[in-house]
Amino acid sequence: MTAIVVYVDQLDASGKISTTVAQLLTLARGAGEPVAVVAGPVSAELLAELGAYGVARVLHSEQAELGEFLVAPKADLVAQAAAAVSASAVLVDNSATGKEIAARVGVALSAGVITDAVSVTYDGDALVAHKSVLAGSYTVEARATSAVSVISVKAHSVEASLASEAAVAAVEVVEVAFAAASLGARVTKRTARAASGRPELEDARIIVAGGRGVDGDFSPVEELADVLGAAVGASRAATDAGWISHASQVGQTGKKVSPALYISVGISGAIQQKAGMQTSKLIVAVNKDSESPIFEIADFGIVGDLFKVLPQAVEEIKKRRA
Repeated sequence: MTAIVVYVDQLDASGKISTTVAQLLTLARGAGEPVAVVAGPVSAELLAELGAYGVARVLHSEQAELGEFLVAPKADLVAQAAAAVSASAVLVDNSATGKEIAARVGVALSAGVITDAVSVTYDGDALVAHKSVLAGSYTVEARATSAVSVISVKAHSVEASLASEAAVAAVEVVEVAFAAASLGARVTKRTARAASGRPELEDARIIVAGGRGVDGDFSPVEELADVLGAAVGASRAATDAGWISHASQVGQTGKKVSPALYISVGISGAIQQKAGMQTSKLIVAVNKDSESPIFEIADFGIVGDLFKVLPQAVEEIKKRRA
């Protein structure tokens, strides 16, 4: 079977794979033989988890450069590991880091790069990436004409599933030859972002996002997110106004997400917003303007004042859980 490389970041030594990586491994297993390329240590726990997803081969490096510099050394690791196993494809997550790795690996391997994919299939001839484009107006198939494809996949585009039979993963150490240019920007300090207790936006299965309609008050959005165990997102208008961090922005110039449930609150649904969330499995919109474009793509719409609708939803959810 053709080898498909999946990048796994373990520089924080968590010993567990993320939900997004589990989804990438599921896609890779369905299209070929998944090969995990790990930046950081490989613990027995991690090895067992990778094996449960059908990974029989693990390449890893613990070289200090992977954590001491920006993204480029990680791309060097992925590119050299992919070449070593003669991979036909490389899968990474669709985060900013994942897409930068994809771009750099594409250059290193002279490979075609496809971003924002929502699924990956193998048609017997080449790996095919499926994309939702033009704010969800069309679904297209894309394939690289190069020998290797590099594809970034949106989180939650596929349900992660364990292999029918766990594999015994063999571990190989990779000694990466870092390019001089890759070591041009050293990280001198890291400051951990304050923990919110909520899921990361790009990994969340449920997102509650607020826009201009919240008028600076995100508390109803945050309360609903907390009872649902959801992440909090926002439109560009809300982040530009300083009501919430730019890290929460969803849209064409923000993060592109594909959760199981996306609740849009007080967001008109302009095409820039749709571009970041229209592949969500289920979209619920709350807006007092019945003519808002968001209702065109919403599965369920509530026309009403968010400051009345959301507290009622929170109260009902709490009552049912009790």
